[in-house]
Amino acid sequence: MTRTVIIGSGNLAEALAQGIDCSPLSLVQIFSRNAARAEEVARLAHTSWTTSPDELADADIYIIAVSDRAITEVAEKLPIPPTAIVAHTSGSSPITSLPSRYTRRAVFYPLQTYTKGRKVDFSKIPIFIEAESEEVRTTLRDYARQLSEQVIFADSAARGELHLAAVMVCNFTNQMYTLGEEIARRSGLGFEVLKPLIEETTAKALAAASPRDVQTGPAVRGDLTTQERHCKLLENEPLTQNIYKLISQSIWETSKKI
Repeated sequence: MTRTVIIGSGNLAEALAQGIDCSPLSLVQIFSRNAARAEEVARLAHTSWTTSPDELADADIYIIAVSDRAITEVAEKLPIPPTAIVAHTSGSSPITSLPSRYTRRAVFYPLQTYTKGRKVDFSKIPIFIEAESEEVRTTLRDYARQLSEQVIFADSAARGELHLAAVMVCNFTNQMYTLGEEIARRSGLGFEVLKPLIEETTAKALAAASPRDVQTGPAVRGDLTTQERHCKLLENEPLTQNIYKLISQSIWETSKKI
């Protein structure tokens, strides 16, 4: 099974298309309702594209890489052959988001953050797969192994937990960077001065058996005087102040469990 059609043209679709293009697999088409993006992604992945369901190419697997709320709607409208595997890429949506008329429906969830114009190394990305039959699971596993060194079976419940964890370590962490940048700029400094700290914090967490083992700062020490001083600096920013208090309390409660 090598012939693939990607349905969608967002950040994940772009990264996946380029990953398949660099693999032994065959990407035969990008399908998207957005003509400009379909053409752009197809150019990056050296393949064809279309916006018309009537021109949907014949393939062994159709990967639906669209927003969670659009999965069912898109899948219902496309003339995908019944012999093909149809897989969505959502971490939080169940396999049943795909219509039951697809007897070979599946999930193909590559756990990573994706940004337009930024290539990723798919060989390092864990891909979580789910299917309703052993035959499709085996076929999809063999397919995914041509892209990634880590292919893991995970049902909808497990993927939901993984997606939550991913939001915590990716989206929430990046928001902390944003808030830190805003605070640093108030003193006339920029984000650049925080980058060495971010690099070392990340490196320590990756090297440790658990990130809780390398937690530092006033919260883990129970330093209430410093925390109160910080909260005073945030008195005109109640939302950020509340975030500071909640995270500090979470750090303290976690530290007591070590």
